Amino acid sequence: MPLLLELGVADLAATRFAASPLCETVKAVQLLAAPGPGGVNRPWVSWARSELDRDPLRVPRLWPLAVTGLATFPEFLIPAPAGQWPGIDDELDHLRATSGEHVRASLTRVFAGHPWPDSALELMERPARTLASIAAELADCHDRLIRPHWERIRSVLAADIAYRTGLLASGGARDLFRDLHQDMHWSEGTLTIGGSSGAPVSRVMLGPDGVVLMPSVFNWPEASVKLATSTQTVLVYPARGAGTVWLGGQPSAGAGAGAGAQALIGAMRARLLDALRSPASTTALARQFGITPSAVSQHLAVLHRGGLLTRRRSGRAVLYQASDLGLALLAASAAGTQGRAR
Repeated sequence: MPLLLELGVADLAATRFAASPLCETVKAVQLLAAPGPGGVNRPWVSWARSELDRDPLRVPRLWPLAVTGLATFPEFLIPAPAGQWPGIDDELDHLRATSGEHVRASLTRVFAGHPWPDSALELMERPARTLASIAAELADCHDRLIRPHWERIRSVLAADIAYRTGLLASGGARDLFRDLHQDMHWSEGTLTIGGSSGAPVSRVMLGPDGVVLMPSVFNWPEASVKLATSTQTVLVYPARGAGTVWLGGQPSAGAGAGAGAQALIGAMRARLLDALRSPASTTALARQFGITPSAVSQHLAVLHRGGLLTRRRSGRAVLYQASDLGLALLAASAAGTQGRAR
């Protein structure tokens, strides 16, 4: 069923971008519950399931709310971030501060006409205490499932936001929304998400003060928005290059660079180039590879001058990423290594 958002001038003026570690945590939990291997997030799904087989997470209150088996879930689990880059602790504080009135209204919208899980009934009776327990479970999920990968996830989200804001500046809202998702269409002040032409529509009741556009790795390949919310309306869309998070940047990164690339540009630069299939900052790379930021900067400068990297400013940081030429070098090097192995 198509969703319609009517965005007036004031709504567009207040619309902004944000990234949310809490959103990624909730979406990651939902991805683990989904059948199938996980699409572009397959490497993470395999890793997470292995981790949880070894040491399970206890999330008795969170799970039946995040994984409802219905078309939606309670919107208060992902409140609109107050800033562009909130910390997980700030977001969990925001979650715990949700009023009992809004909790009950959200639960009624989701579970009306369906069996209510025990945690939903608990929330109806004791919202503040139960929200605190849910926040604690989410904190555990974030520490176990998201934090080990957050530097790479954050870099992809930052690169997406930098690209989108540039698109908005150069082409306006129409170009921005057209590029956010293939099922998203903008016309005459109305944003339509999903559905086929002529199908019945549902109108989104906008929250206060515009829309928060949030890129997500774990929401891939969907775009999603709540019909009603007590905070700003949050529109979650798949981040550009979401799958690149898992192609490089692991502690052992560089093994896939191939002997040819290492011989041509040196082993350290080949490892950095391989890691930069996913965007990253100098600081993040230095921390990942255990070398000084100045040494990383020198290597990146050489790779950038050679056309193997692109760079884009995101706030105070500069994000580097392998260019088409850099990716071609990695692919050719990997193919040459496999050919010799045969």
